[in-house]
Amino acid sequence: MKFLRNFLDKQEKLFEKGGKLEKLFPLYEAIDTFLFTSGKVTKPRIHIRDAMDLKRMMVLVVYALIPTVLMALYNTGLQANQALVQMGQLSPEGWRWVVMNFLGLAPDPSSWLSNAVLGALHFLPVYIVTLAVGGAFEVLFAVVRKHEVNEGFLVTSLLFPLILPPTIPLWQVAIGIAFGVVIGKEVFGGVGMNILNPALTARAFLFFAYPAEISGDKVWIAADGFSQATPLASLALPDALTTVSWTDAFLGFIPGSMGETSTLACLIGALILIVTRVGSWRIMLSVLGGMIGMSLFFNVIGSSTNPMFQVSPMWHLVLGGFAFGAVYMATDPVSAAMTAQGKYVYGLLIGILTVMIRVINPAFPEGMMLAILFMNVFAPIIDYMVIKQNIKRRLARNVN
Repeated sequence: MKFLRNFLDKQEKLFEKGGKLEKLFPLYEAIDTFLFTSGKVTKPRIHIRDAMDLKRMMVLVVYALIPTVLMALYNTGLQANQALVQMGQLSPEGWRWVVMNFLGLAPDPSSWLSNAVLGALHFLPVYIVTLAVGGAFEVLFAVVRKHEVNEGFLVTSLLFPLILPPTIPLWQVAIGIAFGVVIGKEVFGGVGMNILNPALTARAFLFFAYPAEISGDKVWIAADGFSQATPLASLALPDALTTVSWTDAFLGFIPGSMGETSTLACLIGALILIVTRVGSWRIMLSVLGGMIGMSLFFNVIGSSTNPMFQVSPMWHLVLGGFAFGAVYMATDPVSAAMTAQGKYVYGLLIGILTVMIRVINPAFPEGMMLAILFMNVFAPIIDYMVIKQNIKRRLARNVN
């Protein structure tokens, strides 16, 4: 590590003002601060000393995402292996199976190693493309604006692959993350200025631009020639829930986006975010409350033509991206509500809208994404109303 530190110090003069690579200083600074803690400190007494900065916050979110990443690797491979065995394809073709054969692994759903390696061979290309394309746009805008490259993209680059199907074409991944970074964040001014969650913005773009690959009409199983309705998309059909158990849905052994299937993994991540005070428990709790209240309301009303009215809160919790969205997306500190009271309202409306979209409009089986993006837009208004009400209350108290 000392050799690397010395090497970076020697290169610094090339990137400083007047150096040959002056314009690329944001890229050098990003690499340097990613590998080592910055040597710069604040000296004036007016600064607030706090152990939590942007880098530490983003790293903690990455730690909280590790359970979902591990589950994404295992379950993606599990679903693919199960489909291959069901179709009798014990010697499948493709570059992934060249690697699997080289490692001596065959389609075996009972082998955790086979499942994990096959899942990694689907997840890693999506993640690498996301890092390369999204990171390039981050650096480009930092160079043009002469700003530092912030660590916010570390989280975005990990969230985006987790909310995608394993079979998505890589060129769509590139287009999607480019749209999310540029339109969802950079046009607003960069990190801390965006009103929309960049990862969800990217997925929403793919959702409407390429619905066949992202809408969930067919199961996202990484096996050629195999398709069936996803558990959430099939809820509109009679007796759909008999095809999957609640336990499997809770643990995450069902088809779906790579990192969204396991509610258990999301709950572990939620615990990490709450204990470290990075994620807002107020938002998570209110999202859950809004979902429970609205789903029970539809259960009471009932419908003879729409089975979605009878879906219980327990099933809404474990299917689709509800848990993932409530824990990692709705709690985004930049695009979510800031005030304590506003967080309750913000989360409650997300939970209500999610169930409304799922039940009333089955054409959009995953309502969590649309609900969060919609409330991202209204989060500043919610905070404004809360602050305005507090000011009125204090003025009234002073007058009396």
